[in-house]
Amino acid sequence: MKTIMGKKETVIIGSGPGGYVAAIRAAQLGQKVTIIEKEYIGGVCLNVGCIPSKALVSAGNRYYEAIHSEVFGVRSTNVKIDFQKMQEWKDNKVIKPLTKGVEGLLKKNNVEIIRGTASFKNQKNLTVTTTEGEQEIEFENVVIATGSKPVELLNEPYVIPFGKRVVDTTGGLNIQEIPKHLIILGGGYVGTQLAGAFSNFGSKVTILEKDPKIISFFDDDLVQLVEKKFVEEEITVITDVTAAHSEETDTGVMIRYEANGVPSTVEGDYVLVTVGRKPNTDQLNLKKAGVELTASGKLTVTEQLKSTVPGIYGIGDVVPGRAFAHKASYEGKLVAEIISGGDAKVQEKAMPLAVYTEPELATVGMTLKEAEVSEIKHTISKFPMKANGRALSLNQPAGFIRLILHPDDEKVVGAQVAGAGAADLIAELALAIDMEMTAEDLARTIHAHPTLSETVTDAAELAIGFSIHF
Repeated sequence: MKTIMGKKETVIIGSGPGGYVAAIRAAQLGQKVTIIEKEYIGGVCLNVGCIPSKALVSAGNRYYEAIHSEVFGVRSTNVKIDFQKMQEWKDNKVIKPLTKGVEGLLKKNNVEIIRGTASFKNQKNLTVTTTEGEQEIEFENVVIATGSKPVELLNEPYVIPFGKRVVDTTGGLNIQEIPKHLIILGGGYVGTQLAGAFSNFGSKVTILEKDPKIISFFDDDLVQLVEKKFVEEEITVITDVTAAHSEETDTGVMIRYEANGVPSTVEGDYVLVTVGRKPNTDQLNLKKAGVELTASGKLTVTEQLKSTVPGIYGIGDVVPGRAFAHKASYEGKLVAEIISGGDAKVQEKAMPLAVYTEPELATVGMTLKEAEVSEIKHTISKFPMKANGRALSLNQPAGFIRLILHPDDEKVVGAQVAGAGAADLIAELALAIDMEMTAEDLARTIHAHPTLSETVTDAAELAIGFSIHF
């Protein structure tokens, strides 16, 4: 049975970090908002992505530290991990409270929630399939925030279909046993983070990566720190993999692969496929709405996130750019303001990227590689974590902070952090870039002592020629 609903002012398709943020901000701005969600309130990131993966990383770190704290004079014996209890903690104490919290915030802001799958009937109408039948919704504005899904390798030269023991990120985060040997296909930010986590749990880990290096979107000197840690923890990294095929059994998986022209095999309990994601646009019937897509299936949008059809917008993973939850949230706030009549435009010069490896890595703005090939000779300031008291007291001296400055005015145009707390430290440097702050501005900012954030002061003082600690 099809129900014809009344006209909706603003409809958001998807309740992930882009969708729910867009819905709440639009409601705050006075819009009457309806959000349509087919599965998870909070989206992939909250339920089976960013948050549970960091919970897994944290649990792995706790277990590892419980065994390896002799440097502090702490010795422990017979340390055990209850992996199923850890999974229960992740699900019940981390994910569920946050999911309920998001749903509560939507309701508090009077956002109507429809559980169902949306598709376009035409440029002004949606069909929503629910457990009770179909609903037809007319809208003034619609924001597509449907996120992305894992890429499954089904075509030569990589044929590794998902199965019981070949899993995507969702399956990998919900494994109920510690694998004796985990094979990870893809050495990007998801693959490297989970490699470290499962290694800390005691798994043997092998990474197969098609590129010449892992996490290739970071500068080489940052990546080398992670590679060094992987060597210490006996995590095997095989790069330049040009072909791979899986053979799954009830008890394990064999991967036949070719690297640098040499055929080889590797066997493990599970294969975790983390080779990328593709936008969830194929089931939306966007052709019926006349929305133009790129070759990769993303919406073609303007600087105001407007598609090629008036009243239809896109944010997050379904529009060009990296698939970051914080990018989606930023664009969600922006699109709500634009629908309300604002003239803001997307400005992503200070979009940070962080990966929770050991050590943590983070970057924002211009990279070192970009600075080196630039026609302008930028000023580079690099301060080591081993000269920071807080880093030493944490027994985490590996890493550094780097500032990249424009030579004319010493404004910060890029920054990288490797080491303890890098994912948090990068926020101050993103602000510095966004506010066009100079090295002197950072040097004059008082930081609490002893903190990791003092490295920002030290790097800035080094840049202006008045270093105290280096």
